[in-house]
Amino acid sequence: MGELPLDINIQEPRWDQSTFLGRARHFFTVTDPRNLLLSGTQLEAARKIVHNYRAGVVTPGLTEDQLWRAKYVYDSAFHPDTGEKLVLIGRMSAQTPTVVFWQWVNQSFNAIVNYSNRSGDAPITVRQLGTAYVSATTGAVATALGLKSLTKHLPTLVGRFVPFAAVAAANCINLPLMRQRELQVGIPVTDEEGTRLGYSVTAAKHGIFQVVISRICMAIPAMAIPPVIMDTLEKKAFLKRRPWLGAPLQVGLVGLCLVFATPLCCALFPQRSSIHVSRLEPELRDQICERNSCIEVVYYNKGL
Repeated sequence: MGELPLDINIQEPRWDQSTFLGRARHFFTVTDPRNLLLSGTQLEAARKIVHNYRAGVVTPGLTEDQLWRAKYVYDSAFHPDTGEKLVLIGRMSAQTPTVVFWQWVNQSFNAIVNYSNRSGDAPITVRQLGTAYVSATTGAVATALGLKSLTKHLPTLVGRFVPFAAVAAANCINLPLMRQRELQVGIPVTDEEGTRLGYSVTAAKHGIFQVVISRICMAIPAMAIPPVIMDTLEKKAFLKRRPWLGAPLQVGLVGLCLVFATPLCCALFPQRSSIHVSRLEPELRDQICERNSCIEVVYYNKGL
């Protein structure tokens, strides 16, 4: 076998991102929980392979499949803009073993994920992080308690859907607040070749909106399917005789739903999203047109 060619574009996903199937395959790989089991040495080895290849240096004996594997291991653990290693719980592959019972635990986790997977490289202060965290967790708990009081006289099945309403509302609060710096200074937009053209608040709004929709959709299976199943099972003699099975069974159902919901909902919108130049802020639009009047569409990382 000859040496691996240098024309493989590992800057982009392996599969066609203009199709849902391609995006789904991409995010199933990115969110693979097995990536959490990789050691620091393995992560560093993947990072070295990717950085070397981008610099035009091919690791001896490297195959294309190994290159793509290293690329996805790297992507799962390192921030795409800053290159910093993400904390374990902040990686997208850590999203599956998360929310089950407490809104506080859920939104603490979401705050870390939202910050770790933000778009761009704009810094955020400790005060802003604290405000986002307190607002998101308070909003989730308040929504849960409020909905619970409204539904206490309704059938049990209705009450089981209260956590989903709280999660959906909290995502609408948590994400924009955790990424508020993007809404203040904008996120980088580039041309098709990846050349940075400036910062856009409009692109940030579009990206955050897409992620909010993805997160809400992500919660639907885990919050909608287990309540129906558990409501049915709790009426059966099997579970009545073994009430201790209720909690682990519900955890397992939620986890199973998230294993599939996380990558599929991340795939709803392309990671490298685009926006027409005419929809950008006037100053940035003029700046881009002055630089190259042929540019009609710019691209940005929407975050996760």
